[in-house]
Amino acid sequence: MWQPLVTCFLGLTSSVLSINETSWQQYIVGPQTNTVYPKSILSVSGNVQNPEGLLPPFGNTVFTRSEGGEIPSVTIDFGINLVGFLSIQFNGASNNSPGIRLAFSETKQFLSDVSDFSRSNMANPITPGSDQIAVRPEPYLWNDTWGCKNGSQVCSDGLHGFRYVKIYLDALESDAPITKPFGTVTISRVELHFTGFLATPDTFQGWFECSDADLNKYWYAGVYTNDITTDYFRENDVDPRGAFNSGLDGKLVLFDGAKRDRDPYIGDVAVSGKTSYVAHGNLSSDAAKNVLIDLAENQRSDGYIPSASIMNYTLQLFDYPLWWVIAVNDYILYTGDLDFLETYYPNLKRALNEFYPAHTSTNNLLSRPAGYGDFAFVGRDGEASYYNALYVWALQAGSKLALWANDNSTAVEWELRSEVVSNATDEAFWDESVGAYKNSKDSTAHPQDANAIAVLAGIAKENKARSVLDYLANNTALPYGNAFMDDDSLVGGGSKRVYAFISTFDLRARFEMGDPTSVSSALDEIRRLYGWMYTQDPEITFWEGVGPDGSMYEGGFTSAAHGWSTGIVGILTNYVLGVTFFEPGGTGLSFAPPYTQEITWARGQAVMDGTPVGVQWGDVGDIRTMELDLPEEVEAKVIIRDTSDIVVSHNGKIVWHSGIAKVGNVRRNDKGHVEVLGLRGGKHTVISQRV
Repeated sequence: MWQPLVTCFLGLTSSVLSINETSWQQYIVGPQTNTVYPKSILSVSGNVQNPEGLLPPFGNTVFTRSEGGEIPSVTIDFGINLVGFLSIQFNGASNNSPGIRLAFSETKQFLSDVSDFSRSNMANPITPGSDQIAVRPEPYLWNDTWGCKNGSQVCSDGLHGFRYVKIYLDALESDAPITKPFGTVTISRVELHFTGFLATPDTFQGWFECSDADLNKYWYAGVYTNDITTDYFRENDVDPRGAFNSGLDGKLVLFDGAKRDRDPYIGDVAVSGKTSYVAHGNLSSDAAKNVLIDLAENQRSDGYIPSASIMNYTLQLFDYPLWWVIAVNDYILYTGDLDFLETYYPNLKRALNEFYPAHTSTNNLLSRPAGYGDFAFVGRDGEASYYNALYVWALQAGSKLALWANDNSTAVEWELRSEVVSNATDEAFWDESVGAYKNSKDSTAHPQDANAIAVLAGIAKENKARSVLDYLANNTALPYGNAFMDDDSLVGGGSKRVYAFISTFDLRARFEMGDPTSVSSALDEIRRLYGWMYTQDPEITFWEGVGPDGSMYEGGFTSAAHGWSTGIVGILTNYVLGVTFFEPGGTGLSFAPPYTQEITWARGQAVMDGTPVGVQWGDVGDIRTMELDLPEEVEAKVIIRDTSDIVVSHNGKIVWHSGIAKVGNVRRNDKGHVEVLGLRGGKHTVISQRV
């Protein structure tokens, strides 16, 4: 059990942090059971008696409409974005089978007589955007399922992602004579069967809390956003555009959105997978694993790994096999599942040794062929900086995986290739006039994705890395995040569009730089991007994309709960709590809190294959105290990210003083930071003080 952090060093004793071991639980959002009830009435129109009866403790709500009369309606608010199946308890109706129609929406802006999105409108349409019910005269429970009552009449969409539901007495002309648009209907109960991952305090194998309450809210909101995209793959609930396959049927997966697209895309898993591992550990890691396996098992003969099951695995996104490599690297790091690596390592080799070399020019650069898109469907055929920066990063991740697979020769080969492509990328795309990488040799655009990943992959060395991040901060900053393009030459409105997906790597690059200025710029971007989404309707959940003036970039079609936008969870754990893994299964752990005056303490729990690792840190003046509680199987290093002249102690013994290590397991790394290495099972306290 944690004790209060107390600094006792060089004669100074100061309380840093008083521990309340459950205070983090106040930030958990989402339902606590699979049955969810509406919270309030948003609006009422027409002849409705007792609309409040639709709320707990419930009562009879009566909708009445004369033939040709005003349509009675009640719009209910569930208080938070949800996913699942609606149920309505009817308590009688007139004998003419009056119709009830339902319209679902994540936001008030796109709430109307039809849902903001209906999967059945994407292919094999069965609804006009609303769900239809022909109400029987006797009391009964109606459950929303995909399908029609009679042929193509009285149809419903089944599963929905939504916050608001408009219930109104009406019927489609095409549904006559089965149901009529008038009569009387009595409803005694409305509830939702929640199908996402049900997160309770017990499911948080990892958790996070720091001195900034807003950051805490964003961490748990990110987890919840991912939770409602974590669901079982069911034929009638997935994207209808050829996404269903029997190999995934009934398995837990990470969908990219709660309401759409209900299909596991590998680019999304490269972000949402880590969210699952960081928060719920092995309780939800199968959701990512099942997707990684399914796409690997549908690899093409040329080595291409499909982006998703949609269109029977034929959607071609040039960057997505590289994201598969990066997602596998994270999966192995957080789970230690070396059996998975042994099984699917051949797929990794085919992607990196067959598919991408086949699309490499004589300049050692990837060149996207016609017929392929990418995560944003941007028209950048040929040699482009984003694909090459991502290729370098994936080769580096692949090299680590090769080492863990005991294939040392391939690890060396991929590392050498990454250096060749890195140099070619730097030479081909660097724009000295602005200090950033342009999209192509003749382009005026400087994409966020290429530049951020160039920093993470080490293509942009120290001075160039700082220049890149300064350029993005000065030329893409908007009130709602950083745009993914600095001009509109590649995509209309690109300079006003923000993707939290790719902003994840912009933020990581800033934290990786590690200096207070870079950390401050990352925190500023977080507050603009995640602060915007958190406070805009439907509130809390994070969007697929943000468009001009902070709007949903594709209107009501936009998913307001998208797994690829949950990178904030891994970011805050890795860089504010300061915990990252460097060996499979978390057996090698790095504890490196940031230096910033904006955050004075953080604490939490990392998890590796169900085993918790407790950490906390706090600052008082020039003194920093860091504590770890390590299982026996974990080896950790503590990094003091401070280039000042410092004194360091470990468990009360001075180990670094006047620039000299006093014991053998302490050193200064190539960034000028002091590292305390080789810490194993038990409690460790490392204290540093500037002198």
